[in-house]
Amino acid sequence: MNIENEFLPKYVTQTLPHLTEKENEEYQSIKEQIIQLSLNDRNLDLNDEKIKELLNNSNNSPNIQDKLFLDINGYGKIHNLLHDDNLEEIMVIGPNKPVYVYHRTKGMMITDILIKESEIKQIIEKIATQIQRKIDKQTPILDARLPDGSRVNATIPPITPDGSTLTIRKFKKEPYTIFDLIKSKTLNTHLASFLWIVIEGLRIRPSNLIISGGTSSGKTTTLNTLTSFIPPFERIITIEDTLELQLPHSHLIRTETRPPNIENKGEVTMDLLLKNSLRQRPDRIIVGEVRSKEAITLFAALNTGHSGMGTLHANSTKETITRLMNEPMNVPNIMINSIDFIIMQKRIYVPNKGTIRRITEVDEIVGMEMDNLQLNKIYQYNPSKDELEYTAISCNAIDQIARMKGISHKQIIKEFERRKKYLEENMQNDLNISEVQRIINNYYKCDDN
Repeated sequence: MNIENEFLPKYVTQTLPHLTEKENEEYQSIKEQIIQLSLNDRNLDLNDEKIKELLNNSNNSPNIQDKLFLDINGYGKIHNLLHDDNLEEIMVIGPNKPVYVYHRTKGMMITDILIKESEIKQIIEKIATQIQRKIDKQTPILDARLPDGSRVNATIPPITPDGSTLTIRKFKKEPYTIFDLIKSKTLNTHLASFLWIVIEGLRIRPSNLIISGGTSSGKTTTLNTLTSFIPPFERIITIEDTLELQLPHSHLIRTETRPPNIENKGEVTMDLLLKNSLRQRPDRIIVGEVRSKEAITLFAALNTGHSGMGTLHANSTKETITRLMNEPMNVPNIMINSIDFIIMQKRIYVPNKGTIRRITEVDEIVGMEMDNLQLNKIYQYNPSKDELEYTAISCNAIDQIARMKGISHKQIIKEFERRKKYLEENMQNDLNISEVQRIINNYYKCDDN
């Protein structure tokens, strides 16, 4: 075992069926029968009854039955890992090496699972078959999605010469809510109330925002929770490379890109989906991750009156702007003004707490001066106190909402305090995202009365 593994906590899995040499021969024989049946009948449904029928014709042990059901109906040795909602990531780094997992509270862990090259390839091929895709030496990378929404990346030799790899990003069965993020201190009720007002815009001026941060910093989770502040009467269209967002809105169209087929045809890009969404009369366009030329289409839409939200990979507000204005996005600096806020989020390791995720700053884009974007820092994270602090003297978006609504600054501050109190009063344990959405929507009913 590598020395670094000694410092990782151990993740002990449930006992998996272990076959003797004789059992393995019998198991392979039954598998060959199943493969032949599948080749003879492409429409064959290998359901539990059919598998039991094959097993009844053979004198096999319970171990063989368990392994066969696991391989056909599941994902082999990693099947149980996929059903643990505490895991964020499952990482197969090669044959005859331990499988690693990333636990939601304990961080990186090493499992007691060793997996052969043939077993890795069997899992990869099963996933590829499910989505009617191909992975071979000519196309040795597979990006896919499992039926439960988990995101998959697989590689095979020659690009990973030490053997096939498999990385699965899992998502919680019940998505995080805005209350969950407040309790975990990703943000506080002050920022939540502020974002509620600027995202909803008092029905007159909704703000556009980008959530930016590094890998696994929680950008998509935060984006998903903030969509609960979009009023229920709005029409939303989401655009993603891989479906991750789980919005509890009723008037929602979800769209997903598609890679080219083996003949290099049929590709559907984010830019194409974005252009198509503009013909569907959206109130909000939500882009799962802005990364390429779709950025300029998005910003063109924002500049023509559409409202939008999205995520982007960057480590600071300035880096976010730099990435937007350069290859491959190339958004003209005059268009960047259509974004009102950039929210920075980071994954931080704290010795006594482990890995935590925090919104570290919220910056408002307020205009241009000598071709330079001017920023107004609204919130700043204080690591010594582990608190998010409000630092702004004023906020351009809030001032515009008040002016367009015809109310005073004092009235909008009163509305802010009212929403903050409402969130605090309704914060409960074990609420699912639909229940939280209902609480937010009920506020509008009270507001109309």
